[in-house]
Amino acid sequence: METPKGCCAPQGAGLALPAPALAARASDDLKAAISGQMVPLKGGFFDMGAALGRYPDDMDSPPRRVHLSPFRIGRTTVTNRLFRQFATESGYRTTAEVEGWSYVFHLFLADLRAWPDHPLQTPWWRKVDGAYWAAPEGPGSDTRDREDHPATHLSWFDGQALADFTDTRLPTEAEWEFAARGGLKGKRFPWGNDLVPAAGHRHNTWQGVFPGRNSAEDGFVGTCPADHYAPNGYGLHNMTGNVWEWVQDDFGPLPLGKGLPPRDPVRSGDGQHKVIRGGSYLCHVSYCERYQVHSRTHNTPDSTTGHCGLRLAAR
Repeated sequence: METPKGCCAPQGAGLALPAPALAARASDDLKAAISGQMVPLKGGFFDMGAALGRYPDDMDSPPRRVHLSPFRIGRTTVTNRLFRQFATESGYRTTAEVEGWSYVFHLFLADLRAWPDHPLQTPWWRKVDGAYWAAPEGPGSDTRDREDHPATHLSWFDGQALADFTDTRLPTEAEWEFAARGGLKGKRFPWGNDLVPAAGHRHNTWQGVFPGRNSAEDGFVGTCPADHYAPNGYGLHNMTGNVWEWVQDDFGPLPLGKGLPPRDPVRSGDGQHKVIRGGSYLCHVSYCERYQVHSRTHNTPDSTTGHCGLRLAAR
């Protein structure tokens, strides 16, 4: 079953410009908070992609051998607590704040009649004025009981701003997949091939009938804490499910070397579509089966939704 284009993550208005340079720099406390949850990885050779992809347009097959230098990556996605510290120190206003709206999943809204605007073919996404990372469901909502959950409604531009402020960066797509695999070769998930292992759920995705009923068999309807569920072999949490994660690369074919495997590849193009990885709490086999370690899709860098966040990396 093919999914409508843009269904995984609806596009923004295309009006946002890259975030302005921030004059200040991160405090030692903020840098320490980020550095303290970075996991060092040795890199090396690995096979990126799948033998057989689920959606041809994703261009995630066949596998390509890649070589990575050592790098560090966040043990978890950026949390609301950490993003709040960044916003407080920097005064930065996210894309959703500047544009005045973001997309919210319909089940999280009390009255859909108040928010009638939605993307073509995807009425489960509603354009909500005032929705942004600190008010994930719009006016009247907050993150007081979700400080350890991933910060959402973040654009690619927001990720770049946070990275620049803290002397970090977004991971490359190759680094992200290497990290997600946790040292396993040829597996679908960070723990193996079974969507739900015998021991129980290992990530936060949709159960039930999409888009109207989520039975929450994994314990959650929306986001879960960023460090919930057991980590993968590299000590990283929720590399699949929970929230989509922005990476550096422009969308296009996976890297293909001539002769030797490409070293530390990162795709540069026109910048109009950036890669997101990992899937989210809305992924389901009937709708968007993009919750595997090789899964990928893309969105415009100004796009913001209630199921997209980011993870930081560094050398």
